Amino acid sequence: MTSAERLTKTAWQARREGRHGDAERSLLEAIAVSREAGLRIDLIQALKALAHVARDLGQIERALPLYEEAVTLSREEGDALLLAHTVRHLGDLHREASRDKEARRCYQEALFLYQTASNVPPLEFANALRPAAILTEAEGDFEAARQLWSEALRLYQAAGVREGVEECERRIA
Repeated sequence: MTSAERLTKTAWQARREGRHGDAERSLLEAIAVSREAGLRIDLIQALKALAHVARDLGQIERALPLYEEAVTLSREEGDALLLAHTVRHLGDLHREASRDKEARRCYQEALFLYQTASNVPPLEFANALRPAAILTEAEGDFEAARQLWSEALRLYQAAGVREGVEECERRIA
């Protein structure tokens, strides 16, 4: 495990414990170490984690550029699942900032990547369908949203995630 990975792991624990200042300090160090050593995957993970800390603190505008950089680096890595996951979270930030057009673009790209990749974990795909369904529903396209919820339901069932299944069933009804 690299020092950047250790710092990011420590930061996730601090975040879970509500110690956002400690998490931020660890992640800023992880980002610096990753940049210095050219550890791109570690850098992507640290940027995403720092964006989550900012999001926890209601700092969406601070989180967005962190995720945008993570998306750029993920594209360069050529890992479709890493990119899909990262783009989906960027979409979540756009949706929270009421940037529905940008969120829609992110969700469409993430769903395309998941649909065309092999060996996608059902839970990961379901978690990408869920925010796309929420946005589609909010836009008033209830039939398209129902299709997304139905597919998410199938995947949450396959993953054995009861909370996901229950949410999908409520939304479909």
